[in-house]
Amino acid sequence: MFHILVAEDDRSTRLLLKAVLEKESYTVITAEDGIKALSIIENEHIDLAVIDIMMPNMDGYDLTRTLRENNEELPILMISAKQLPSDKRRGFIVGTDDYMTKPIDEEEMLLRIKALLRRAKIFSERRIVIGDVTLDYDSYTVRKKDEIQELPQKEFQILFKLLSYPGKIFTRIQLMDEIWGPESDTGWETVTVHIGRLRKRFENFSEFEIISVRGLGYKAVKNV
Repeated sequence: MFHILVAEDDRSTRLLLKAVLEKESYTVITAEDGIKALSIIENEHIDLAVIDIMMPNMDGYDLTRTLRENNEELPILMISAKQLPSDKRRGFIVGTDDYMTKPIDEEEMLLRIKALLRRAKIFSERRIVIGDVTLDYDSYTVRKKDEIQELPQKEFQILFKLLSYPGKIFTRIQLMDEIWGPESDTGWETVTVHIGRLRKRFENFSEFEIISVRGLGYKAVKNV
């Protein structure tokens, strides 16, 4: 049973979100401002937080920033009436995992929550299983039945990142920043080289593939 915190100052919206989530068998705890939400997160087990931006005492930006500064890995879905790209950018900069604008599409919200919980499980277990294939982050290995391949660190991290978000397109710059770090002097061409090596290494694996999206970047596709 997953425990979800809803931090929302508008009572009607708070009760609506609570009802929608409880209908899906989630246990829901609510807070009307960021201070109360932070207290709940510090004292109770929470698997995911749905956080509104515009709240009194401590807004959603400050709450998310505080959680990330304390190394809190809690999955966060930020919701807001703010729809400008700059508002969304700020949300991701302070550490949200996803962002939705109001009015909230309930079905889409539930799908996003399921995706966030699935990714959180992947990162807590540090493993991805796709059919007969298992990626183990602690050993940088890819196992398929009795075959085990130990990958160079950067190659493994790229593959793990892509397969953690199947279907999502990552630009070369995004992969450079996340795997090598934004301060790295390495050129983005290095990503192309590593992708080529991964494709060659796993060309006989039917379980997944890495696809180039012309003019954009790369995405992983699961076939099982």
